[in-house]
Formats: sequence, C-alpha cells, structure tokens
Amino acid sequence: MRWRGLPALIGGALLAVFGAGPACAQKSADTLRVTWRDAISDVDPYYNTLRAGLVIAHHVWDCLVDRDPDTFQIKPLLATSWRQVDGTTIDFTLRQGVTFQDGSPFSADDVVYTINTVISDKQVLVPSNYSYLAGAEKIDDLHVRVKLKRVFPAALEYLAMTLPIWPKTYRERMGADAYARAPIGTGPYRISRIDGTSEIDLERYENYFPGGPKGKPAIRFIRIAEVADASAEMSSLLDGQADWIWNFNPDQFESVASQPNLQALRSESMRVAYLSMDAAGRTGVDNPLTKLAVRQAIAYAIDRQFIARQLVQGASRVLDAPCYPTQFGCDTTSAIHYSYDPSKAKKLLADAGYPSGFSTEMVTFLLPEWVSAIQRYLQAVGVYARITQLQTGTAVQHSMAGLNPLYLASWGSYSINDVSAFLPYFFSGGDEDYTRDIEVEKLVEKGGSTVDPDERRDDYSQAIHIITANADFLPLFTFVTTYGISRSLNFKPYPDELPRFYLSSWR
Repeated sequence: MRWRGLPALIGGALLAVFGAGPACAQKSADTLRVTWRDAISDVDPYYNTLRAGLVIAHHVWDCLVDRDPDTFQIKPLLATSWRQVDGTTIDFTLRQGVTFQDGSPFSADDVVYTINTVISDKQVLVPSNYSYLAGAEKIDDLHVRVKLKRVFPAALEYLAMTLPIWPKTYRERMGADAYARAPIGTGPYRISRIDGTSEIDLERYENYFPGGPKGKPAIRFIRIAEVADASAEMSSLLDGQADWIWNFNPDQFESVASQPNLQALRSESMRVAYLSMDAAGRTGVDNPLTKLAVRQAIAYAIDRQFIARQLVQGASRVLDAPCYPTQFGCDTTSAIHYSYDPSKAKKLLADAGYPSGFSTEMVTFLLPEWVSAIQRYLQAVGVYARITQLQTGTAVQHSMAGLNPLYLASWGSYSINDVSAFLPYFFSGGDEDYTRDIEVEKLVEKGGSTVDPDERRDDYSQAIHIITANADFLPLFTFVTTYGISRSLNFKPYPDELPRFYLSSWR
C-alpha cells in the first residue's frame, strides 16, 4: 500500500490557494509578522512544553550561558565565566550592568530564586529538565554557586537551553499567575501585549546589554499570530498577513518558493517524530497495546521510509533508536530495526489473538497528511485507529493525563544534544511514560549520573535495546523543518530548531 499519487493529489488541491496575491512584508513598519499553529496558554517557559514557548523564552529571557547555534559551544550570557569546583558544584561570575525589562538590576538573587523555586515547584511541566539540580547559593551579588544532585555531564547544555532567569522582586510582588500575564526577563525582546492564545506582541528591549551572543536585534517589533491549523497559517502567508511561518506541508514547498515575494527554506532539525504505544495499560488494562506482539505488529506495519522520503521530504531520515543521532549516548546500533513487513504484522496480530484486528484511538498534532498515511498503513493490517487531531498543547495535556492509547507526536529535546534530554522524558516513570519499565528507568537514571562517557554510553545502549525490543515506542523519522518567509527578511535556520529572530534583519 503505497499511495504514490498522494503528493500529486495534495498539490493539485492547493492550486486554488496559491492563486492568492503575493505577500508584502512589514519592513516599512519594522514589524516581523510571525504566524504559527501553537496556542501558548502560559508564556512562562516553565509551564508550557511547546516549541513555540521555547522560542518565546529565548527572546524574552536569558539563561546563565548560551549555546552557539553553529558550533554548539557554550558561551557566556548572564554569566561571564564559570568554574567547576568539583563534580557537583559550579561557581558562576555574573555579568554586570544587566537590567530586567522594567529597568530593575539583575543580580545573584534572581538566579538563586529561579533555581530554588523551579526545583521545588510541582507545577513545572518538564521536571526532568531540572532533576539534576540540588539548588543554588548566593556568594555575593555577582557570584552564584550552583549545586547538582549528582554528577551530570550535560549540566551546561541544560543551563543554556532550559533555565531562563526570572526577576525575583518583580515576580514575588506580582505573584506567579499575574507574572505569566505580564512577564519580564532580561532578553533582547520584551512582551508588550498578550491577547489570550491568539496573539503575542514583542518589542525590542532598547536597554539590552551589549557584548553578549544575542546582540541588539535589528528588527524592532515582532507580532505573533497563533492560528488553529495549517490552512490558516498558509493563508496568512499567501494573503500577505505574515512574513514568517514554519512546519508547513512539504508538498507546498515548491509552490511557496515560486511566489515572487516569498522564500521557501528547509533544514533537518533535531526533532523526532514518534508513535508512543500504551504498553503499561494506562488507558485500560484490556488495551491490546499491552501485548508485545501487537506493538511489534504496529512497528512492522508502517512504511517509515516512504513517509520520510515522499511526505516529509528533504533530508528526513528513518530512526530506529529513540533519540536524535548526534545526541551523546544515542547508540543506533543497539536498537532493533523494524522493516516494513505487513505480512509479518498481520501474523503477529493473529498470534496475539486479533486475527480480525482491533480498534483504538490515535491522538496527534502532526500534519494531517502524515497522520492519514500512518492511519492507512495500520488499517491495512487490521489496526483501525480513529484519529483525534488536537492542537499541540491539548494533545500534550491528554498524553500527560494518560489518555492516549496511540500517540503520534514529536519531540525536539529542548534542542539539547545529549540523550538525557530524550530518554528521561519518556522512560523515567513520569507523565509521558507509557511503558513503566523499572529496568529501563534504572538504566536511564544511571546513565545520567556518571561523568564516565563509556559508562554512560553502555547504560543508554542497554536502555535503547530494551525499549526497541519491547516496541514500546516507535521512532519514525527526523523532521525537516519547512519555512515560508518574506524575501525582504534575512533569516537563517539552525539544526536545533530554534528560530532566532534577534539575529534576523530586513534586506
């Protein structure tokens, strides 16, 4: 079952859409108009798991250190230097002259407050990003000591990507809920307006400190429109209402590129598409997915190579291991490979007691074209998956509540180039863990608790082998991020899937 005509049919259906007039950038108003499909219900970066939320975070807030988007080297940001005192202690010297966007000074108090609050707050949505932290101590106004619970080699990566610093005095005065509605940080842009989950307006922070890796932005205003679906997103670009969109259907790539005032770009990213299966029975103990043979059948049923090559396109790759290949500890050789074999899939279903197949639900936020392809591959072997298509945030909430028998989703590892940003999120007994495998949990924890690289690799390799042998979690393919942007915009995509508008400019 190949559906070779699918891309052509989709492309033909879009001809009418692309009859729209060319887009006109808002260069004259110095306003970059961004449209995306994510509705961020809470812009405070610790209380959302959306990629769009991470993008906002890196524009409005700063972390202690930054990671160079080209070389992945750690560079000074709010801290100008640091010293590894011992295996679990790092001392930071803070940058002088930094202010928050209300003009108040940044100091060690803000760093200590942020770290100690985050690690004790049960509402933080990705606690695995901070589970290595034991706390922070103020040495003086410009020096902070950060304590780790254990030896953690990827600590600086996490500090660069997932630890934006709050303003202690302002947030305590406002309260957490009010702060989320009117947040400030030290970043190159400040939030000037939040209109529910439909619009976020940013304005360049004119007093942003000089000499850091982000620099003073060239573009003064950013207006972000949050729309319901891919159709609305594309329409906004073609109708001249947006200067930048991303993750649109790859079949539209050439049509976007042909527009006289638009550019189409694509770049493989660290984001991995996956199919999570409820091996633990969180959605019901009589769930067929609790049977190994059923999960293996699903793995054999999907032609991942066709989807990567024909639907995702670009440089998309099929993955066997649950991680991105460049991440430290992502041992692809230890993973079990599931080739496309529908005959084997049908036999496994019959052996499991489902010769006529079964029905289930598949929750997703991915592109409908990809979802439909996977649905039809499953149907061809007897797995009848009804689709529940949700916005990203709602789908994540469903997953964390244990409501998704099959979950077709993606994970970008917060752009951290270490497998500790992938495996613990899905296999440490947390809300996104649909396996509840104690042996895997122990291996994942052990792999993140030693500085010995060989020991780390061995622990993670064993975990990857078990996860894939049990077919608990099927990696599908790498994302190739598509960007549709105005020809008036200088924009560079990076492999960590973090658009840096503060490095963009008008032509």
